[in-house]
Amino acid sequence: MTETLEARAASGAQAAASQAGALRPDSEIRTRDVRIGCVGAGMIMAECHLAAYREAGFPVVGIASRTEAKARQVAERWGIPKVHATPEALIEDSEVEIVDLAFPPDRQPELIRHALRQPHVKAVLAQKPLALTLDEAKALRDEAAAAGKPLSVNQNMRYDQSMRVLKQLIDRGALGEIVFAQIDMHAIPHWQGFLAGYDRLTLANMSVHHLDALRFLFGDPDEITTVTRKDPRTTFAHSDGITVSTLRFPSGVLALTSEDVWSGPRVEGYADDQHIRWRVEGTEGVAKGTIGWPTGAASTLSYASTRETDGQWVTPSWETMWFPHAFIGVMEQLQHAVRTGETPALTVEDNVRTVALIEAGYRSIAEGRTVRLSEIAID
Repeated sequence: MTETLEARAASGAQAAASQAGALRPDSEIRTRDVRIGCVGAGMIMAECHLAAYREAGFPVVGIASRTEAKARQVAERWGIPKVHATPEALIEDSEVEIVDLAFPPDRQPELIRHALRQPHVKAVLAQKPLALTLDEAKALRDEAAAAGKPLSVNQNMRYDQSMRVLKQLIDRGALGEIVFAQIDMHAIPHWQGFLAGYDRLTLANMSVHHLDALRFLFGDPDEITTVTRKDPRTTFAHSDGITVSTLRFPSGVLALTSEDVWSGPRVEGYADDQHIRWRVEGTEGVAKGTIGWPTGAASTLSYASTRETDGQWVTPSWETMWFPHAFIGVMEQLQHAVRTGETPALTVEDNVRTVALIEAGYRSIAEGRTVRLSEIAID
């Protein structure tokens, strides 16, 4: 019996090693010569976008922010040749081909529209949420289509290494028919100051990652049920703090995503255990893993499959991380679309559906019921 078990484990390990070699945690860089102008000089731009662009070799020709001094500080750090006094001035710079926005969502629509009007601007990369309302998001989608320019939205969790490998496993049938999925977050975001002026918090600014990732994995859901309570740590007024959403998909998949932005007290001597974990269960296997943020480590994935690993657990590995390496893939897909004329992987049309899912979640909270996505008009 021992020899049989050992032989089975060895056979499973050999098969898994072969399959793992075909997994691609990071996207290929096919295009890297389209000139970028960056709007914003906060953490996400300074620590993620620009770090990724330096590593990938993407050309950044200018930067602007709400204050010229902050933009100049970031430009000196990353060797960016031009600093503009205002975001509008950067967008009007004829050297800029892609406008890369990392700006508050209430200011983002006007800058997107300004970029779409410039003949030298070939594409725009916007932040999420694309806009504060679904109607505004739909208007931006339609205006970009009328201008004939790609408007892409930075849903960077789709380029997290564990999410990319999970998607590949699902698509090739390693887990069989998917039955259940869960994303479980216990972590404290850094709420940017401008969020205090909005009436929406966690669902629009944190759950957006997870809801979009579930759409990436399983398509559009039929319905969503969201419940919430206020977060004791967040001092400014907010309607949604801790959130829990349940989604049903046409395929039968039942999914759960929770955003516990409280995650316990934070006092001297308290052992911090912030984490994000996920799990996907299928008829022929299970995959589970972690998301590296907020610990600053690489995301992880392990899977066991009756089809591929003889039921044994296998853990592929990689050295890249969600922050900053996923931002390479986000910009590369837009670089490549500009150069080839192909449709970007991250389209504004697709992102409007993520905004609609968020809108459905807020309606579920407000009305205390399950909301079908067919109730939310996206045309």
